[in-house]
Amino acid sequence: MLVTSQPQPQTMSTANSSRWIAHVDLDAFFASCEQRDDPALRGRPVIVGALPGQRGVVAAASYEARAFGVHSAMPIGEAARRCPDAVYLRPDMDKYRQVSRQVMAALQSITPLVEVASVDEAYLDVSGLKRLLGPPAAIGERIKSVIREATALTASVGIGPNRLLAKLGSEHRKPDGLTIIRPDEAQGFLDPLPVSALRGAGPRAQAVFRRLGIGTIRALRDCDPERLTTAFGRRAALGFLRQARGEASAEVLPGRPRKSISKETTFQQDIEDQAALRAQLVALAAGVARTARRERLAGHRVTLKVRYRGFETHTRQRRLTQATQDERVLARVAAELLADPRLPQRPVRLIGVGLSDWA
Repeated sequence: MLVTSQPQPQTMSTANSSRWIAHVDLDAFFASCEQRDDPALRGRPVIVGALPGQRGVVAAASYEARAFGVHSAMPIGEAARRCPDAVYLRPDMDKYRQVSRQVMAALQSITPLVEVASVDEAYLDVSGLKRLLGPPAAIGERIKSVIREATALTASVGIGPNRLLAKLGSEHRKPDGLTIIRPDEAQGFLDPLPVSALRGAGPRAQAVFRRLGIGTIRALRDCDPERLTTAFGRRAALGFLRQARGEASAEVLPGRPRKSISKETTFQQDIEDQAALRAQLVALAAGVARTARRERLAGHRVTLKVRYRGFETHTRQRRLTQATQDERVLARVAAELLADPRLPQRPVRLIGVGLSDWA
């Protein structure tokens, strides 16, 4: 059987595996940091992000706020309607980054094979730790313990034979959960899950799955591959089928750079003036370039993000022959992308600039 805990794992029969990958996900990270530092916030719904009456979205919601249906990326107006009595706070990114560094340092006390996936997520290769720490359940409890000791925060941990199963495991039992997925249990764990749990199954892909009558991973696994190929294309169809069979990378890359750097801003009032939008792109490009230089990164791909009323979002990208971390290049390319006549000629609510595809 599958091992899950909240917070204590059950004792299950072992299965031989050459690889064990752990995924660590800090629970409601931004909101939990605020509740930790202010006892008056504990037990109350806390929403970090834009403030009510402003443009913007929820960055994080405490579990007390989630009980009202509030979740990250929800428009702040909708969050305020669902949970008007919540405590609304602006993000303190300097604090969150500092706590994140403490967490990652604690994880490296267990193994040097730690890949930072985001400010509140990491992958660990714990394959060789059985003799030192015990079976996967004991390793998972140790991971949770060092985080708690270092920061007084909780994390949900998934451990499995690859990255996909580890990540799905950490999502399976939150908050403060531990899920161990052994190789011979993987298919039984996957089959009843909704296809929306798979990587790359965003709203568009989910609409296609609904049209095909596919609701679960088991139904996806049983689907005719040619039918999937017709609907998604060969590459995407193969990727979904591999995930449905539990096939994924088990590689953990310590020191792996972030996939992209981006900066964006939401306007108090929608803006239609192109000169004002270009001026904002200059400021955003400067922020992206500053971060790229600090992290010694140069990217080939510039991305423009534009959001309109009703949260209609468009992106445009250009790949540069020569990698850059120069704000002048970023601002110029972003402005050229903004001039694309295919973009809606309507007032803009949000605009952003990104850099990726590192040299």
